[in-house]
This record gives sequence, C-alpha cells and structure tokens, in this order.
Amino acid sequence: MDGEGIAVDGGGGETAFALRGVGAAVGGGFALRDVTFALPAGYVMGLIGANGAGKTTTIRCLLGMRGIDAGEIEVLGHRVPGPDALRQDIGVVFDRTSLVGDWRLADVERSLRPFYARWDGARYRDLLGDFGLDLRARVKDLSRGMSMKLMIAVALSHRARLLVLDEPTSGLDPVARAELLGIIGDFLLDEGHSVLFSTHITADLDRVGDYVTLIHAGRVVASGSKDAVLDAYRVVRGGPDDLRDLVGVDLIGVRRTPSAVEALVRTDEAALLGGRVLVEAPTLEDIAVHVGSRPQPRPATRSGAAA
Repeated sequence: MDGEGIAVDGGGGETAFALRGVGAAVGGGFALRDVTFALPAGYVMGLIGANGAGKTTTIRCLLGMRGIDAGEIEVLGHRVPGPDALRQDIGVVFDRTSLVGDWRLADVERSLRPFYARWDGARYRDLLGDFGLDLRARVKDLSRGMSMKLMIAVALSHRARLLVLDEPTSGLDPVARAELLGIIGDFLLDEGHSVLFSTHITADLDRVGDYVTLIHAGRVVASGSKDAVLDAYRVVRGGPDDLRDLVGVDLIGVRRTPSAVEALVRTDEAALLGGRVLVEAPTLEDIAVHVGSRPQPRPATRSGAAA
C-alpha cells in the first residue's frame, strides 16, 4: 500500500478477490499506483472515493477488462485474466445497462441464456416477478431503478458467486435505493456470496457494508473493516486560528472559514492536538469528503481525468 495509506484488518479464510500492488496507466497523467486490498468471501466491500478517484478503473482491472502494468489480481481463486469459466461466477452491474434497448425482458433471457452454463430461467422469471418487472416490457422503457433490478436479476439467474456493482444506486430515489440494498442483503444469505459495491453514497454502506476501501487519485488511502476504517480517523473542529503551525499532525482536507476550521486527522495523531479543538468520531462521508478534497499528487505528465 502507498506510504500515505492506512492498512487495517483484512480478515482471513477464503478470499473473494485480492489486488496486490496493482498499477495501471490510464492516460492523461492518471494511473492506479500500488493498489492493494482484498475481501474475504461472504462479505460486502464498499469501494468509495470521489468521481475520478479510480473506482471504475479498479473495477475494470479486477474484471480483466483493462490490462495492468504491475502487480497481480486474484478472483475466486484464479489469477486474472482467468479461465472463461470464471465469468460464470461473476455478476456485473454497471451504472448504465448495456442491453439492447428494443429487447423485451423475455428477449433478454433468450439472448443471454446461451452464454451461461448455469442459467436458471425459472429463477429469472421469479426474480422479475419479485422485482415488479414485466416480461413484455422493453429495456429502453425501464426507469433507472428498474434497469438496475433487471441487471441484478440477470446476475442472480446465472448463479453468480461474486457481484460487482459500479455505482448501482447513483441517481435512484430513496425507495429504489432501499429496495436494491435489500436485494443485496438477500444475496448474501448464502455465505459463499460476496459483493464489491462501488459508490460515492456512503450512507448505503452504513446498511450493507462490512469492509471499506477508500481510493483517492489512483491510490488506496485506507482499507479494512468498516469499523476499523472509522476508528482510524478523527474529525477535528476549532476556531479560525486553531490548527496552525502543528508538528507531527497531518491535516487532511482542512477547511477554513472566517469563524471555524475543520479537518480530518489520523486517530494516533489526534492526541497531539491537546484540548484546543473538538475531536469527534467521523462518518464514512466525513472521511470520503476530507480525503477527496486533499490535493492530488502532481503527475509526471499533463493532468487529466480518471476513468
């Protein structure tokens, strides 16, 4: 892990996936650098970070959709790129459906079934019924929430062991978000199932997340159990003249106004502040916001946006 990162407990036993020292140049000066984190089987990991932090690039590397320049990736016991059979065990839901818009939901099954050895047509139809989806509906006429439910139904119908979800709740109303999170919870009733959940809506992880990896500017900042990541940081608040000329304390995402100052610090450094400021436990949103506002390292080439 990068020297600025925090590595916390990583669990044990069977591993759903692991990235070890992964590097990948994207272009425009952006790259993944020494990306290292892993998820024990049977749990949900939230991958959080600001837009452009590298979440989608990391997912594409994990799925073998983008090559890597350094490190190694393992998914469900196989090195990536793995055998074709590995695809049978992975269900992928991106933030936009890739299905043909004119297909009816019955066409979706007929078109995808030949690609999956374990496709269960009865389960697909049952899931559509549970999700309130009509086999006669066209893909292009589905709302965003219904489209996400369709993609999850497809993933569950070929008996995936690992669900990879890239911003599935972004843009959904609270009711649709709650429904999707409930579906994920049901999926995890099988202890052999695991989920990687990329999101910038940290409140979703308060309900379903077990582990968290925070990425910023293509580097892992912290990774481990959700509680351990929360315990690794503190939010500090004080008056406008506080938090100046500090020694041994790294202020993360410091914000100053004419009347106050706020920053994130590592827990082991908070004691160095004495009693001059208010020190509080953070939320995942606090951590993501402050880390996301930290200036990015100056690239070796001209700057550009992350994928």
